[in-house]
Amino acid sequence: MFEAITERRYLIPFKAARLPQQFTDVLVIGGGVAGLRAAIAAAEGGAEVLVLTKDTIAESNTWYAQGGIAAVLQPLDSYESHVNDTEVAGAGLCDHKAVEIVVKEGPRGVLELLSWGAHFDKKIGNPYDLAFTREGGHSVPRIVHAFGDATGKDVAQTLINTVRAKESIRTSEKSFVIDLITNDGRCIGALAMIDSNIHVIWAKCTILASGGAGQLYRESTNPKIATADGHAMAYRAGATLKDMEMVQFHPTTLYIAGSSRALVTEAVRGEGAHLIDKNGYRFMKDYDSAGELAPRDIVARAIVEQIRKTNYTHVYLDVRHLPTAQFRERFPQLAKLVDEFGIDVAKEPIPIHPAAHYMIGGIEADEQARTNLTGLYAVGEASCSGLHGANRLGSNSLLEGLAFGARAGAHAAQAAKETNIDFPVHIDHRISPSTKTELDITDVKSSLRSVMWRNVGIERTGPRLAETREIVAFWGRYVMDKIFEPALQGPAAIAGWELQNMLTACYLITTAAFTRTESRGAHYRLDYRQRDDAHWRLHLLWQRPTETPTPEPVEI
Repeated sequence: MFEAITERRYLIPFKAARLPQQFTDVLVIGGGVAGLRAAIAAAEGGAEVLVLTKDTIAESNTWYAQGGIAAVLQPLDSYESHVNDTEVAGAGLCDHKAVEIVVKEGPRGVLELLSWGAHFDKKIGNPYDLAFTREGGHSVPRIVHAFGDATGKDVAQTLINTVRAKESIRTSEKSFVIDLITNDGRCIGALAMIDSNIHVIWAKCTILASGGAGQLYRESTNPKIATADGHAMAYRAGATLKDMEMVQFHPTTLYIAGSSRALVTEAVRGEGAHLIDKNGYRFMKDYDSAGELAPRDIVARAIVEQIRKTNYTHVYLDVRHLPTAQFRERFPQLAKLVDEFGIDVAKEPIPIHPAAHYMIGGIEADEQARTNLTGLYAVGEASCSGLHGANRLGSNSLLEGLAFGARAGAHAAQAAKETNIDFPVHIDHRISPSTKTELDITDVKSSLRSVMWRNVGIERTGPRLAETREIVAFWGRYVMDKIFEPALQGPAAIAGWELQNMLTACYLITTAAFTRTESRGAHYRLDYRQRDDAHWRLHLLWQRPTETPTPEPVEI
């Protein structure tokens, strides 16, 4: 049924010898926190580095991150506490070693950012003492932030400045990576469209830091570029993907009919905001004793249930009881946003609704960020390091990018020094032209995002998941066999490749969600509401069937 999705190896035909070619020690795909930190570490390790970004280097999930970075940086906190909080949120699927690596090495990354010029907020009256806040799932305040709710932007700009100051790092913006190139089980670079032409990038080591998958869903906090390209290209190349059913939905995005969704940082609840329904009822204590500070999956499901109970379109975030001037100073981006929609937070609550936010599952990576393909590393949201388990603890993602980005870059630089490769410039990959009807890309993409939101969202059921697999497979038969030619189709070719990647990732997410017949963390089945450690405390691994055996669950 799913042959069109699972059998495609490369999205385009190519003859490597006839294409423009570039060579580098380390290729980094992606310009978020994980990719940029990896590039810096690789350069410091003596490697020549090339960074490719899909859009401008500033357009990443990192740039839009508001909340902050969780790090053990004060005496009242401890590694043990942060590890425990992370593993409680992860609902039994965290890799303990990965958690310890990030929790213990992440703070050093935060201090490095400070030394490179980051502007983390300080306590009032003390310019040398970092200000910490608390978010849901954290037992103590340990979140550092910059310019109130612009942490991601400041972190990204700091890393961008550091990258641009290093002579051994080249960057190529608005460069769409189409596929990873493999030979004899080794990743040796990538095919990319640069300046409207297809290029071959030969690399001794490749670090995939391509970001998330939020655009697979109609309601999303992610920028337009987050179309799961890295997940799909890694799958086509034969990499192992893990925990693909685990998609995190952020509880609070601004809900204004007819406008795009905008993230309302979890830190607002950490600073004391309440969740109320249309009747003004504060409902979170009905669902969890921690109230508004419960883990994200619990809060998101509680909001959905309260919307159902009240037969309304959304709920509200209430900050009317907080000092307005203090709120506007702490959250300047949010204050500007609500002003644009004419919402007076001193007099009226903020309308909110959950949305797809973070891809927990991804390319399986070990403690050095290595994948099962020699020469390929995966970091950040494209990866599955084992840190997040079944549910990411808030503000752990930037920390993960710093810790595993540094590890991946350092390891890749050393591996590049020790590796000699005769790049196979003779590679010739051919694809038979399609004889099937061509579907409208825009229509299919819109319909795909809608069906994923309805059927593979916060609440899931077996029949709806089975139906979605059939729908995705149907579209796949008419989209996956198409060849999109950049020379003839221009920007439409990128839209076509994105849709092929989205169909691949949606198939994997839906199939994994259908397979896991329990509820755990971010994965919630209405027909299997209980967590089942006896049968499902394990990971689901996925590889392209045409090159690998049928995937088996792997026990922890």
